[in-house]
Amino acid sequence: MASEAEIRQAFRDQISGGTMLGSPFTARLGKLMLERLDRSTKVGETVWDWRGDPGTRGDLVPTRLAGALHALVLDGKDDKLKSVYPPNVAGDDALWSEIMRAFVEHEGFILERLSFAPQTNEIRRSSALLAGFLTIADLLGKPLILSEFGASMGLNLNWDRYHHDLGGFSWGDSASPVKLKPDWQGSHPPRAEITVLDRAGCDLNPLDPNSPEDTSRLLSYLWADQTDRVIRTRAALEIARAYGVLVEKGDALAWLKEKRLANLEPGTVHVVYHSIAWQYLPPEARARGEAIIAEAGRRATEDAPLARLQMEMDDNPDSAALSLQIWPTGEVRELGRVDPHGRWVRWKGWDA
Repeated sequence: MASEAEIRQAFRDQISGGTMLGSPFTARLGKLMLERLDRSTKVGETVWDWRGDPGTRGDLVPTRLAGALHALVLDGKDDKLKSVYPPNVAGDDALWSEIMRAFVEHEGFILERLSFAPQTNEIRRSSALLAGFLTIADLLGKPLILSEFGASMGLNLNWDRYHHDLGGFSWGDSASPVKLKPDWQGSHPPRAEITVLDRAGCDLNPLDPNSPEDTSRLLSYLWADQTDRVIRTRAALEIARAYGVLVEKGDALAWLKEKRLANLEPGTVHVVYHSIAWQYLPPEARARGEAIIAEAGRRATEDAPLARLQMEMDDNPDSAALSLQIWPTGEVRELGRVDPHGRWVRWKGWDA
């Protein structure tokens, strides 16, 4: 069972995360939970008796709880709660009063949501990934075969179906309903031609864009005062439905080893990529995954190379590292730093 100190730290991390990533309401929720959540409701009891790691590298308990409340608002299940949620303005006492009422009136729904790991699919990360794919195409000059680990609903499998403005460098379909324009710092990525021959993703618990329940679940984990994210994600959902790229359910490491990387196809570059996903693997699973990719790298040739593009958190809590490794040489470089939600990119490139 998690200690009280661990649970309190999880809410402190929610406060700092909301503050850093531009969501004052999320930070406010964390503060209210930290100061006022008690065992007087079944929901509060479940949180304080949490069995597991409640933190940001574990079960993300504050995110589960915030997502459950946001779902009640988004789905129109609780008009009273909605009246104190953004864009409406309410004091702390009024907000907390409605939250406590929701804990009681929607106890079963909230407890069910607390039992599932959050699913996020921040599509703004696609712009940083695009810069990585352009680098791969420029370096290797071959069509891409894509395998996304921890793909969730697969919205970042459709990165080439969005329009991107990377500091004045325009790429993609200008008519796309998804338009991404991160604060781009540094030079432009290479102007390379990209051909995608095949794309697939895998997740332990993937969400289906064709399912209203799954769509609601995904949207609920977006922060309540960031309506622009909700609008962008809804547009990305329409693209996902149109192209029918569904994520396979299963052990993504076994999927990589047995299905995707079993044979590297000559004349193509196979790209394994992941964004804010690898960190959620237990240490032993991460080691297994590294071994699976390294083994495939040993089989890579100049005619059938392998690339690994990853955007993951490291020791710097303020940003994620965008890194690229290419086989058969095995050379790895950091291409830049990225805001965890993809709001900005500090680009260095392969030759920096």
